[in-house]
Amino acid sequence: MKTRFACFVLLCLSVFAAPAIAQERPYGEGPVVNVSAIRTLDGQFENYLDYLQKNWKPAQEEAKKAGYVLEYHVYSTQPRSPNDPNLYLVVTYPNMAMLDDMEGKMDPIMKKVLNQDFKQADEASGKRQVMRTLVGSELLRELKLK
Repeated sequence: MKTRFACFVLLCLSVFAAPAIAQERPYGEGPVVNVSAIRTLDGQFENYLDYLQKNWKPAQEEAKKAGYVLEYHVYSTQPRSPNDPNLYLVVTYPNMAMLDDMEGKMDPIMKKVLNQDFKQADEASGKRQVMRTLVGSELLRELKLK
């Protein structure tokens, strides 16, 4: 009797456990992309792109060399309304974990590339308000279909 009960329990466990074990997600997690929507103020488009060329790009290049960033891009777009962005800054990171303590990772890079500590970099960020408005940002994770 005990043997029949044990077989019944094992059968039940295998029936319920098999689908859970056999199921696999049809995708894997890929890189993470941060998209910042920027609206340059009237007359400031060229100034802001000059800032990106001289400051943002070298910092991204150093982050790329350090393995923090896979790639980065600047895209222009035609705004449909006064509140829409006209630029997108897109930075791709290897994974979500790379974003942990990103400020701490970038501080030495900012010091090296721009010769600014985090307080000076923060102050410079405030000064860019005369050139652009950050409309918003979005964090995306690529799902790689198997």
